[in-house]
Amino acid sequence: MQNAPPRYFAVRSAVVLAVLLYFSILTDAVRERWAVSLFQSGVFALAAAWALLRIFRPYRLCGSILLAPLAGIILWGLGQLVTGRTVYRFDTWNAVLGWAVNFVLFLLCLQIFRRPDIRQRCEQALLYFGFALAVVSVIQFFTSPGGKVFWLFPAQYADGAVGPFVNRDHYATFIALILPLALHRVVTERSQAVAYAALAGAMFASVIAGASRAGAILVTVEIAVLLWPVAVGEVASRARPAASLAPAASLARIAFFAAVFTAVVGWEVVWERFQVPDPYRLRREMVYSSLAMVRERPGGGFGLGAWSAAYPAFALFDTGAFANHAHSDWAEWTAEGGIPFFLMLVSIFAWSVRHAIRFPWGAGVVAVFLHSLVDFPLQKPPLAAWTFVLLAAMAAAARDHPQRRDDESAGGWQR
Repeated sequence: MQNAPPRYFAVRSAVVLAVLLYFSILTDAVRERWAVSLFQSGVFALAAAWALLRIFRPYRLCGSILLAPLAGIILWGLGQLVTGRTVYRFDTWNAVLGWAVNFVLFLLCLQIFRRPDIRQRCEQALLYFGFALAVVSVIQFFTSPGGKVFWLFPAQYADGAVGPFVNRDHYATFIALILPLALHRVVTERSQAVAYAALAGAMFASVIAGASRAGAILVTVEIAVLLWPVAVGEVASRARPAASLAPAASLARIAFFAAVFTAVVGWEVVWERFQVPDPYRLRREMVYSSLAMVRERPGGGFGLGAWSAAYPAFALFDTGAFANHAHSDWAEWTAEGGIPFFLMLVSIFAWSVRHAIRFPWGAGVVAVFLHSLVDFPLQKPPLAAWTFVLLAAMAAAARDHPQRRDDESAGGWQR
């Protein structure tokens, strides 16, 4: 049995994976099922190719402790279906399918990313795609007539569409997920630090232009928190001048480009939205209703994906509109799956926090889980897919670089 699959197969798989991920984001505004189904079918087809390879040219599988809670989530949903603990079987089947795609995608990426060079090139490809999308999205936001996606495609609720995202908060989540990839390269790749600082500044400004309040806070905190070790390193490097990472220059570059691009796209709209007296109005009541649902069924929940079917019995207001999500993934997950399901997801979040400290370029995963406290980004298959791909990248990096005390003392900015 080989330790690893052939390199050419891993490289081709990485290309196919990138195309699938690009497709998932570019078709986010499509409300019909075909876009998600095509993406999911592509993931399963790629997994089938790897399974056939293992039959004819056996290789050793890479694993991760995160496979346990991910498998547990799927089994939990299947258990709800078998025991009739769901109020809407169709939605629970769809939710189980979605989590199965996340599981397969995570396992696939563990195999593809076992070679560090392939992993780093994939991360770079995702970063460049995100930057290009940010530029196009801002131009579209200000110039598209009638809020059409990419100037061509009408979409429901697209009046304020930012690129393929009809929800400005979900666009901000996408940028927050990949922004740390750019910040990492500003610090570690001296020869291209200015270029990567420009990328980071443009992506930051695109979130400000989109006027997502939570997103603006999220990307600002990301830059501050991730560059804090660099600022601390500035003090430490005075005793070791030869080891300096030129942190002041890194901070100045990012601040300069963020300020310039923000001035270009404008910050007035997001500032006005911050002046709203109660920005959490109605969302707060939906979370209260979700907590009432948890109290009703703390052990088993109402069924994965079935929040919208169970919610009307617990609603505290009625606007006449259909409530499809709780505007808090964590509240919605707990209402659907109960406390055990919540704990499985907490274990994934805790793992991501620990490893984001070691690998700051993966801190976007933590940002997504935090944003999920006040929104529902992980209910969107494209955002969930990108999140689990970066989780797999961190898991692969952790396998390649066992934790050492000197890694921690260096602030985690090594690759």
